Amino acid sequence: MSGMEVTSAASRQAQSAAQAQSAAQARETRDSGPSLYELMRDAKEKADAAREKFNSIKPKPRYGDAPMEAYARLARARRPSEVSAAAGFARRQIARLKAAKQTDPDNAKRIQAAINQLQKAVVRAGKKNRELEREKTAQARQKKLMQEKRTREARRQKQELLRRQAMRHIRESGYLREAEMDNRMQSHIAAVDMELREQAQKLGASLQPSMEAVARQYAAESAAAESAAPEAAAGGAIDLQA
Repeated sequence: MSGMEVTSAASRQAQSAAQAQSAAQARETRDSGPSLYELMRDAKEKADAAREKFNSIKPKPRYGDAPMEAYARLARARRPSEVSAAAGFARRQIARLKAAKQTDPDNAKRIQAAINQLQKAVVRAGKKNRELEREKTAQARQKKLMQEKRTREARRQKQELLRRQAMRHIRESGYLREAEMDNRMQSHIAAVDMELREQAQKLGASLQPSMEAVARQYAAESAAAESAAPEAAAGGAIDLQA
C-alpha cells in the first residue's frame, strides 16, 4: 500500500471520528437541558395562561346599561327640569362611549349601538318636554272650565288629558323595553363575533407550520448536509495505486 493510500484512509478515519464526536456532543447537549423550542413553548404557554387569568378577573364593560338608565330616568321624570336632567345624563354617556370606542375597538359595534340608543333618548326627552307643556296647558284649561261651571267640558278635557298621559306612559315603557331588547341582541352578536374570531385564529394557526416542525426540518437538512460533506471528500480522494 502506498503512502498516499495510507494518508487517505487515515484522513477518512479522522473525519469519521470527528463526526461521531460531534454527534455525541450534540446528543449530550440535547439531553443536558431543554431545547430552544421547548423554552419558547413553555414561555408562550405561561403567557397565554396569565392572559386568560387576567381576562377572567377583569370586569367586562356593560355598555348597554347606559341607554337603559337614561330611559329609566326619562320615564321617572315628572317635570321639565327632571326631563332635562335625564337628557343631560344621556349626552354625558354619549361622550363617554365615543371615547371608549377609540380604546376598545373589539366592541366598537356594541358601543355604537348604545350611542344610537342614547341619541334617540335625547330626542325623546325633547318630545316629552313638549308633551308636558301641553299637559300643563290642558290642566289650566280644565281648571278654568270648572271655575266657569262648565262641568261637561271640564270632564271631557280631563278625560282627554288622562288619555294623553296614559299613551305617554305606554310609549316610555316601550322605550325601556326597546333598550333592553337591543342590549340583549348586541350581547348575542358580540358573543358570536368573538367565537368567530377565535375560530379564525385557530384555523390560521393550524394552517401555519409549527415551530417544532420548522425545527425538525432544519435539523434534518443540517444532518443531511453534514453526512453529504464526508462522502464528497471521500469521492474526491486520488487513488495512486494504478
